Amino acid sequence: MKNFLKVAAVAAFGIAASGAAQAQSALQEILSTGVLKVGTTGDWNPMSVRDPATNSYKGFDIDVMTELANDLGVEVEFVPTDWKTLVNGVVAGQYHITGSASISPARMKAAGFSESYLSVEIMPFTSAENAGKFDGYDAINKPDVKVATTLGTTFEKLVREWFPDADIKVVEAPARGYQEVLAGRADVFITSNIEGSTLGEKFGVVRVEGAEARTPSPIAMLLPQADQVWINYVNNWVKLKQTKGFFEANKAKWGL
Repeated sequence: MKNFLKVAAVAAFGIAASGAAQAQSALQEILSTGVLKVGTTGDWNPMSVRDPATNSYKGFDIDVMTELANDLGVEVEFVPTDWKTLVNGVVAGQYHITGSASISPARMKAAGFSESYLSVEIMPFTSAENAGKFDGYDAINKPDVKVATTLGTTFEKLVREWFPDADIKVVEAPARGYQEVLAGRADVFITSNIEGSTLGEKFGVVRVEGAEARTPSPIAMLLPQADQVWINYVNNWVKLKQTKGFFEANKAKWGL
């Protein structure tokens, strides 16, 4: 009987230890390894932009993640990802957190979100030479109009909802919808007010006249859904940084 109880106790301890290991928060892993792994696409100007020559990143998100790592007292490692696998990467543990992403019901089914710190609005854009062809959403939603979008993004879903009668051209990351318009292979793309202003300055794309902004959407960072310890830390960190003016200063820096 004593031997049986001893074996049972050892087995129970093993199960408990295994459960504790499985339940370890990303926060403990980050602190023990000294590295914060951040998934970022590098293709959303001015949020995250990758320089292929140096494999380095810059942007609003990059500054936020660097500040988070500094406050944690660890190094930051940016892990390349794309929009169609952004959620899968955080679920699979390829990175501890992502850069900014729109909060959506589909994403919430699989991943957690931080507190929001920025809101975006979506609208259609076209090239300057095509500006006179469109005067609103109805003018775009026609079979002879090519609307470009990137696979797996929130924009792809909205394009299909808003322009069901248009000729929708889906490209796969790292290609972007706006590149198709610039190359003359498409007429219209949609993006946020954030990226649209940057693309306008750089490439001369213009907002479609008469097409009001739609779907104001909060954006936030993606985290492992079941890791409440890590989510709580990031949420409180966001609130703390908001009270100190960090996010407002970073918005001003990047023209947001």
